Amino acid sequence: MATLRQTPNSPAAELRTIIVTGASSGIGAYCTRALKAEGWRVFATARRPEDIAALEADGVEAFYLDYSEPDSIAALVTAVLDRTGGRLDALFNNGAYAQAGAVEDLPVAALREQFEANFFGWHDLTRRLVPVMRRQGHGRLVHCSSILGLVPVRFRGAYSASKHALEALMLCQRQELAGSGIHVSLIEPGPVKSKIASNGLPWFLRNIDHENSEHRADYAAQLERMRAGGSQSTRKPGPEVVHKELRHALLSRRPRPHYVVTMSARIGAMLKRILPASMLHRLLAKRA
Repeated sequence: MATLRQTPNSPAAELRTIIVTGASSGIGAYCTRALKAEGWRVFATARRPEDIAALEADGVEAFYLDYSEPDSIAALVTAVLDRTGGRLDALFNNGAYAQAGAVEDLPVAALREQFEANFFGWHDLTRRLVPVMRRQGHGRLVHCSSILGLVPVRFRGAYSASKHALEALMLCQRQELAGSGIHVSLIEPGPVKSKIASNGLPWFLRNIDHENSEHRADYAAQLERMRAGGSQSTRKPGPEVVHKELRHALLSRRPRPHYVVTMSARIGAMLKRILPASMLHRLLAKRA
């Protein structure tokens, strides 16, 4: 029976299989291609046909997946297991979007959509794969959470709430799977170069009445930032920083429960531990 004996620095000893979701751009796209280059057999997902075609052009086995469509989750699992003979070494849950807006301006339907894509769909896919990994005696479940799942900021209530929920659910599962050979890890990036800001713009415009909100002045700055593709800081790292931690979570004998990525995320996590809550929240409010 195959086991995950490989260490992060050892050469690939055998072809390993992994599903990477949200592979159309940013973290998912980078990690998909990097893992393939390292010898993994990667099954990547996207929603748009042109993104699936781009992945296939790079030699990646690509599939349609929309976390809000349970049938697409079931179809993905069936298709992948058909190709692997019923086995899978790892899952990297990554596909998500960020619904911006103040909590008071957030329609309930928009919050439900955020959780469907960022939480319930992730659980559905994970739950379908756990029995596969139990039968083979090993597996890695890695979830791309966010520093906002640990340290929330204003105007990111929907996204932060979905990541808080993810943190709790998957850490419980980590405990429940102890001794099974299946390891669960959460990666919590701070800001990295990606399209999450621009991809979230249509959701903001559709769901938030920003022109009539008490927060319309703040929203004007938020809109400008989203239209520019998020913060343009030259200090913002690329998705390779996430790949580095993903690789450890996949190959280490003792993968960690948390991988806080980027300096700003590590500072945020540290401040949460050492500052009084009232002081922390005042500081966070100034940064949103």
